[in-house]
Formats: sequence, C-alpha cells, structure tokens
Amino acid sequence: MERLDPRTTHGTPDPLTHGGEGAFAGGAPAGRFDPWSYRDEAGVTGVDLVGYKVEASDGSIGKVDRASYEVNSSYLVVDTGPWIFGKKVMLPAGTVNHADHDERKVYVDRSKDQIKAAPEFDETVDADPAYRDKLGGYYDDTYSSIPPGTAR
Repeated sequence: MERLDPRTTHGTPDPLTHGGEGAFAGGAPAGRFDPWSYRDEAGVTGVDLVGYKVEASDGSIGKVDRASYEVNSSYLVVDTGPWIFGKKVMLPAGTVNHADHDERKVYVDRSKDQIKAAPEFDETVDADPAYRDKLGGYYDDTYSSIPPGTAR
C-alpha cells in the first residue's frame, strides 16, 4: 500500500462554515499560517467588516471596531464590550475563518481563552513591527499546538 506524505493534504473537504468548526490548522489545507493576510476562502474581499459581530470557536466576543485590508498587514480590532472588561483586541487577518454577510458576522478560528491570553492591544503601537511580530507569533503558536485537521 502506498504511504501518504503527512505534510500534504489528501482528499480534504472544505472547512465547515459554522463557528470555525473543521477549520484547517494554518489556513488553507496545504498552506502555512500567514497572520497578516485574509485567507482566500474567508470571503472578506471588498467588504467593510466594521460593525460585524465576531464569533470565536466557542462563542461571541464582540464587534469589529476597525478593519484593515492592507496587503500583508491586515487585521481586525474587536471591541469586546463587557466580555473582557471593555477592552479591545487585535486579531490578525489570518485568524478569520469566514464571514457571513447576511448575518453580519465574522468567524475566527480561535477560542475565547486564546484571544483573551493574546498580547494586550495598544493602539499606540499597533503598527510597530515588534508588536506585530509578537502578536503574529502568538497566534502562529496557537496553530502549532493543535494537530492539523482538528476541529476547533
């Protein structure tokens, strides 16, 4: 019997569309996680996501306060309201699994706890390369700790 290369995807279905369940570790099946770029299949091209509700893999976390669509520098700033004491969090674009434009919701493939434990958002340094490296590295590490193909 032929052995399959574990580094490639074989006959993998499209991710499910509810709450990030069935999302692929690293975004696209054969791709590596790119924190600062929206996935092609996320469905956010040409859409202003400001005001959309944001759903983590285990429930609602807030609303999009600001969205960036810059090449290799895209992100969402989410106002968490009372969830984590009215703080805002920055989510790199790569965490966006998909958007439901009818319901005006963005689904990210991280849990509330993962988002809550992320480096604190500071609007005065959001463009700072060191902050971006730290934040991107944090979310990249959360992918590597979950086996590929595991539903979130």
